[in-house]
Amino acid sequence: MSTTPKRAPRLKAPAGACDTHMHVYDSAYPTSSKAWLFPPDFLLADYRKVQERLGLERMVLVQPVSYGFDNRCILDAAAAIGDAARTVVTVPTTISDAELDSLWKRGARGVRFHQMRGGMMEWRELPVMAQRLAGSGWHVQVQLDGMELPQYEALIARLPGTVVLDHIGRYSQPVPPDHEAFRSLLRLAAQDNVYVKISGAYHISRRGGPDYADVVPLAAALVRQSAERLLWASDWPHPTHLNEHAPDDADLLDFLLACTDSDADRKAILADNPARLYGF
Repeated sequence: MSTTPKRAPRLKAPAGACDTHMHVYDSAYPTSSKAWLFPPDFLLADYRKVQERLGLERMVLVQPVSYGFDNRCILDAAAAIGDAARTVVTVPTTISDAELDSLWKRGARGVRFHQMRGGMMEWRELPVMAQRLAGSGWHVQVQLDGMELPQYEALIARLPGTVVLDHIGRYSQPVPPDHEAFRSLLRLAAQDNVYVKISGAYHISRRGGPDYADVVPLAAALVRQSAERLLWASDWPHPTHLNEHAPDDADLLDFLLACTDSDADRKAILADNPARLYGF
């Protein structure tokens, strides 16, 4: 077995750099009845090694679909980190204002709508929750197969408040920048209430790492248009791509070097935009 240490990224992260989408998994917490993905434990101590290697200061823990509406795993991890952490939780539309306030005080800033396998929420509930959270400082975070964006673009475009779209659209196949489904994402990203995460290139790419060259044109187009509302994320620990299939997190950070032209854009994506969105 090789003991070669993993390389440091070529990109030097700016002060305040934030990973806006990572997970922890801990078998001490019960899984949802809808869960289908049961990765081994990936604990906060494991992520700290990634954080140190990439030079990141802040993180956003996103509720894994494995735990459904039980957010204790990420809330407990965020409490152990302190003010350098925020969370994105999954909650039912019936949650009380008092419960939302309690989650806010514990670092929650977003409500997750994972509209793929194992998700807890229905599309009809997204406008209901978005309306409820509008103007509050909360946002809704949406993940779907980007090939469905033409179908849902109008619904998302009408949402009040702040909306975050995951993983460059998370297309189930590579698409060119002029594809109808990517034009939908660009139109949404042009709205001043919509953020997009430059993350998960390995979900889309057919060429794979380290460069994910077939995804670079999509990310670059987003940067040219909407750099002030883009975010970077590792999506660690990549539970659908384990062991030899796992991407190198340094490659995922260096992906920004391929799709941005300036230190100013990289600082915006890594530090300024997440500080504004999550209230660091």
